[in-house]
Amino acid sequence: MTDSGRKGVTDQVSEKMTPDSQKSTLDKASESASTAGDKIVGSVQPEDSKSTGQKLTDTSRSGADDAQDSGKSYLDSAKDTASSAADSVSNALGGE
Repeated sequence: MTDSGRKGVTDQVSEKMTPDSQKSTLDKASESASTAGDKIVGSVQPEDSKSTGQKLTDTSRSGADDAQDSGKSYLDSAKDTASSAADSVSNALGGE
């Protein structure tokens, strides 16, 4: 069962299972907008008023978002380290 104003679990699974190459630009934009709206509604909806399905999808989405953010942080850190190393080598070779 889908909570009022929320994207259904089956819709979310279907969207994830369909490769982007098989989606039109309009489909991708629609999915992106509805997912963003669902995230907003899910973040303000009290946990005790969510169905079990919505709790599970919100929890899994939150975990995926956290992992994605963490991955970006690690990538940024690696870029900074590589940049610093390149600067050090350049300075050591007299290229200040």
